[in-house]
Amino acid sequence: MTIRLANADARRVFLATQGLSRPRGALSKAGLLELIETIGFVQVDSIATVERAHHHILFARNPSYKREHLTALLERDGALFEHWTHDAAIIPTAFFPQWKHRFARARETLAARWRSWHENGFETYVEHVLERVRREGPLMARDFETEKRPPGGWWNWHPEKTALEYHWRTGALAIAGRDGFQKRYDLTERVIPAPHRLPEMTGEAFIDWACTSALERLGFATSGEIAAFWDLVTPEEAKVWVATNRDRLEPVLVEGVEGKPRASHAFAGCAALFDSLPAPPARLRVLSPFDPLLRDRARAERLFGFSYRIEVFVPAEKRVYGYYVFPILEGDRMVGRIDMKADRKAGTLDVRRLWLEPGVRASAGRLDALDTELARLGRFAGVERTVYLDGWRGE
Repeated sequence: MTIRLANADARRVFLATQGLSRPRGALSKAGLLELIETIGFVQVDSIATVERAHHHILFARNPSYKREHLTALLERDGALFEHWTHDAAIIPTAFFPQWKHRFARARETLAARWRSWHENGFETYVEHVLERVRREGPLMARDFETEKRPPGGWWNWHPEKTALEYHWRTGALAIAGRDGFQKRYDLTERVIPAPHRLPEMTGEAFIDWACTSALERLGFATSGEIAAFWDLVTPEEAKVWVATNRDRLEPVLVEGVEGKPRASHAFAGCAALFDSLPAPPARLRVLSPFDPLLRDRARAERLFGFSYRIEVFVPAEKRVYGYYVFPILEGDRMVGRIDMKADRKAGTLDVRRLWLEPGVRASAGRLDALDTELARLGRFAGVERTVYLDGWRGE
């Protein structure tokens, strides 16, 4: 029998599986690890307009989140590691064996591509960098710089930085920690605890792990959404997994915000599980632009009717909203977006512009709730007060 999931229920399920419906009690270090395992991963990004993405994502789920707990889990306990899903992310180390598939894939693709950046001696740099880290590590890219870095972005990495990233992306090195936002690279065997350096699953067992764990964290999904979650298997592999696991799955018709249903899959017995999941708190929250709720833009638009794009790389004159605009969640609805920046010298959170979604009123209660959330977020970011700049309401 096909289950039909109303849009309100679909939003409730997805918010719960993404950790946004949890109670607000004190979050211990163990609780933080469990939260990240539940979500699956937390994206890392260097932009700190208000706060770095990984901290903001966790804060949005529990305001008692402590940065030092994340640092301890990453750098002391070895319970988390940094690598790639669809982008750079913090991932439970229990999943590390499965990332060996990504390492193997990177070895096939990166060497030829990155060798073209450095016409002579790329292999020499690869060997030299690994030997120095083995002998002296952990080391940062700046420990290798012998000449001024050329202007530009990541495509102008100096050869040693390229070699460090190659070894990280292919598994010989791991991130031992960061100074500011600069990675410290060390040998994988000195970063990842031995119990998690087990041989990887292979073949069907690996695909089953990747697809099962993705669907658990999505609640319901198409085969394409399952493949995209970890970015470890291909869409075709996910499609075959669905076809060969019909006895474990149930068809689900998921209503979008416009009422149009989309054929998806969920685990057998999902109706009882879905009914047991809590509704999200009614309070208003400002999310990170990289929040996992919005990672799959098409899914977010279907479920919430919220079209969101990060315009960092869009020329200023072509931006619809702004350089780094934050989504606003209220209960189970996306109600707007806000352009703001923390001025740490002045101790202020400067609000440049607020946009509410069509049909969302700028009521006194909603604006008070926004002010409370901004004060909370500002304290977390280390500033003292919120300043609303001229024209912030779009007058």
